[in-house]
Amino acid sequence: MTIQQLEYILAIDKFRHFGQAAESCFVTQPTLSAQVNKLEKELEVIIFDRSKMPVIPTETGARIIEQAKKVVSHSKGIYELVSQLKGDVSGVVKLGIIPTLAPYLLHRFIKNFLEKYPNVQLQVEEMVTEDVVRKLKNDELDLGVVVTPLNENGLVEKPMFYEKFFAYLSEGHPLLSKEKITVNDIETTDMWVLQQGHCFRDQVLNLCNRVKFQKMNFHYESGSLEGLKNMVNEYKGVTLLPELATFSMSSEERKRLRTFDGEQPTREVSIIISRSFLKSKLVELLYQEITASIPQEMTSRAHGKIVRFK
Repeated sequence: MTIQQLEYILAIDKFRHFGQAAESCFVTQPTLSAQVNKLEKELEVIIFDRSKMPVIPTETGARIIEQAKKVVSHSKGIYELVSQLKGDVSGVVKLGIIPTLAPYLLHRFIKNFLEKYPNVQLQVEEMVTEDVVRKLKNDELDLGVVVTPLNENGLVEKPMFYEKFFAYLSEGHPLLSKEKITVNDIETTDMWVLQQGHCFRDQVLNLCNRVKFQKMNFHYESGSLEGLKNMVNEYKGVTLLPELATFSMSSEERKRLRTFDGEQPTREVSIIISRSFLKSKLVELLYQEITASIPQEMTSRAHGKIVRFK
């Protein structure tokens, strides 16, 4: 068994096609097929059901592929670890980030990071927290930027900053007469929320009374914070926004933001990695770059009261 053979079966699993997998690995299809056949004979199992189109893994093959992902990832990590020990900051970093952070955070640090470390290839993908966690555990990602605490076995959380929640109100909304509002205030008005699967939705529902909230007169759930802002701008109602999402608002829009009375509800944003992660130097450099791009007061846990998940 070789690392090369494992890379071949991972390519087949990705493309579900021997020809496309061979092309992605820069080898001929006969070469790839021969190596996969050799691996199957060595293991005395069938990894792929070739009678199906597209090609799919067998039940045993699927389990082998999951293990192969870890082996290949760790083998590449060893080379990158050695480079780091020699003082060479390089390698590929696959980062997953949740949609309620990506549009407001990435542009703040990526340019500076890549200018400082031009030999690092940063691959970023937006996905919900559940997918970030799953891909980290499958070694399909190197790290995630998500809202914590998650308390997931096998994952390490490194808090970076804390975002306050702000209420964003429609024009002429009765709550605009108040300088600060309470949770009870927003439970008595129509609220626009993110669709299921977004952690920010869960935090909003935990902040509010779930029973009252479910009986309110709303019929639209957006997949983005910008969609919620647009609904508030065009119709009556309120939505909650995390702090970074308010930085690029117009002066007119900012007039319709309201903070909460008393201790501010806040969410904790962290880098998460698997416990066996080898690229610790790159994580530390990313951590430093991200926290340097955030207003200093937001890096303090005292920024507000953390609203947890369920």
